Amino acid sequence: MRPAEWKAAWKEEESLARMRGWDFSHIRGRFEEERDLPWSYRDIVREFLRDEHMLLDYDTGGGEFLLSLRHPPALTAATEGYPPNIALCQETLPSLGITFKPCSDPAAIPFPDGSFDIILNRHGAFDPAELFRLLKPGGCFLTEQVGEDNDRDLVERVLPGSEKPFPHLNLAEQREAFERAGFRMLRGEEAYRPIFFYDVGAFVWFARVIPWEFPGFSVERCFERLCAMQAEADTAGAIRGTIHRYLIAAQKPPETPDRRPLHGQADHS
Repeated sequence: MRPAEWKAAWKEEESLARMRGWDFSHIRGRFEEERDLPWSYRDIVREFLRDEHMLLDYDTGGGEFLLSLRHPPALTAATEGYPPNIALCQETLPSLGITFKPCSDPAAIPFPDGSFDIILNRHGAFDPAELFRLLKPGGCFLTEQVGEDNDRDLVERVLPGSEKPFPHLNLAEQREAFERAGFRMLRGEEAYRPIFFYDVGAFVWFARVIPWEFPGFSVERCFERLCAMQAEADTAGAIRGTIHRYLIAAQKPPETPDRRPLHGQADHS
């Protein structure tokens, strides 16, 4: 293909870059990530979650992961703040018997104190003090998060000099935030692993659906840099970058002081 043909194909991917839920099926088989993390978030959730637990999935996306757990619907609740995903959740979750509430503020989640045994959050925002409020004594918060350095090498290749959208998202700083809020850390891990794109069009689609990481990205603006990526794909077989993930399992102590903890560092991804 010639550069003009590349541009036309990449612009077509750009036009298709829309998300419903948290669904990357459009580029399935054309990129690869999270295949070699040193933990399995699903297995960790299964380790902690019991059938009798009251469960909340905050920032559930389209409810995909939550539904895969098959937890009893009467003991399951979810929130979501992204308008297209809110509409999707409202269509699907209540009809299954799951309590759903729109919420875009991780410091003001619309449930009473001590409502939940387990709170989940994967790649979403959270506030340690609000989680402390919502959990029953002995309850646990389990999260796998996107770290502050996620995809930074790829961002620098197409948008050099871009600022990190979410600084402070790393295990050390977030561990301190949870401890300040009154939690006991049960588990904390951090990992940097490769991400591969097997064609430039897949990267274009990916960059367009996560604009908080790739602010202002477009095929037109970044065309010459995308052509350099094409050369890499032609010679190496893939475009390689680096993902940043961290994992936290934190417990509200079984007996807690009669106080409201100070709000800790909010998290977002």
